[in-house]
Amino acid sequence: MSSSEPNVLASADVLEGLDYWRSLPIKQQPQWDDLAEVAAVSKTLSSLPPLVFAGEVDQLRDRLAAAARGEAFLLQGGDCAETFAGATADQIRNRVKTVLQMAVVLTYAAEMPVIKMGRMAGQFAKPRSSDTETRGDITLPAYRGDIVNGYDFTPEARRADPERMVQGYHTAASTLNLIRAFTQGGFADLREVHNWNKGFTANPANARYEQLAGEIDRAIKFMTACGADFEALKRTEFFVSHEALLMDFERPMTRIDSRTGTPYNTSAHFVWIGERTRELDGAHVDFLSRVRNPIGVKLGPSTTPETMRELIEKLDPNREPGRLTFITRMGAGKIRDALPPLLEAVKASDANPLWITDPMHGNGITTPNGYKTRRFDDVVDEVKGFFESHRAVGTFPGGLHVELTGDAVTECLGGSEKIDEADLATRYESLCDPRLNHMQSLELSFLVAEELGRR
Repeated sequence: MSSSEPNVLASADVLEGLDYWRSLPIKQQPQWDDLAEVAAVSKTLSSLPPLVFAGEVDQLRDRLAAAARGEAFLLQGGDCAETFAGATADQIRNRVKTVLQMAVVLTYAAEMPVIKMGRMAGQFAKPRSSDTETRGDITLPAYRGDIVNGYDFTPEARRADPERMVQGYHTAASTLNLIRAFTQGGFADLREVHNWNKGFTANPANARYEQLAGEIDRAIKFMTACGADFEALKRTEFFVSHEALLMDFERPMTRIDSRTGTPYNTSAHFVWIGERTRELDGAHVDFLSRVRNPIGVKLGPSTTPETMRELIEKLDPNREPGRLTFITRMGAGKIRDALPPLLEAVKASDANPLWITDPMHGNGITTPNGYKTRRFDDVVDEVKGFFESHRAVGTFPGGLHVELTGDAVTECLGGSEKIDEADLATRYESLCDPRLNHMQSLELSFLVAEELGRR
């Protein structure tokens, strides 16, 4: 993989195509003050080593192809918006730990491999409903994530600063380094991960999951008695992903693979296009149609079968296994009506995307005391609606995409801890959207496991 200038194998058409997005309509980009500074930062980014490598991306595509065939399940989880300050060893470890714990439960229930993917090491940019934010008599640019500007409500912090993209790169690199150490150095040992879950089921509020945990425990003891090779189970694959939103970061991080002369976005293994930026004639769809990474597209409740078919033609014209993932975010009250027509349309076509559910973004509410939150029961209900829709149509529910943290925050209502509106003020730490805390995430994994057992 080239780490700087494009390899000579790249054709002129490929290189020209990678910049065609600049001529198209584009949304959700910051208003930079100094375009010369942006160009200088882009040049710096293009000279830095890739964060991920083409071989890893190809490996993930193969894994996702298996999930689309119903032979694996994708678990994708992590922060709503990562912050530079939050990239500490403890917080990274806790997020990885939570995903690993959830994956053990899902693997046992699904009786198939679970692909582990973090919304990590690059989820620094966020779309916003408005370009500005007003407090009292003061209006400033909206906070667009740490890779663009600061959260503090001051003109200095809210200025879009291109140098933050370089800091975002280095923060992602250090996060990836720690993720690789955790997942390859023994931290992911299956036996230890299961022991962590024992503490969860010991809580009387979670007694309903004790039977499943006991079954997993017996299975592990059986493997140990049979002399299973636990050396192989001390390590696990772990991929990273983020929304490909900030084009002045994504373009310089796209490199030409020296083996094939084809472009890979080396900022992450998997990137997705959000509901706000998936216009067929827009910059984001065009750019990601040209990279080799597996890509995702968020689909909201207003998505029509025709729009979906056009997205497939644009993003996966060759019907390549593992290439395209649809991430549905419908809302608990809409998914059972909105999803089946899309599933039926794909089933009747030659396309084979992976379907995963994002039960978070369609269920946002604001409490009377001003907190953005989600009800855990709504999250669970959307997951159930996702599985019910697939069972009805005869398609495979291939994964779960969830905003979570490994910490004991109080940002979403409900769950076995019975977090209420008064509790939100206790530890509400997200700068954007509310996340499931560690206990709520584990509870969700056991509930998803029950659905997988009924598929």
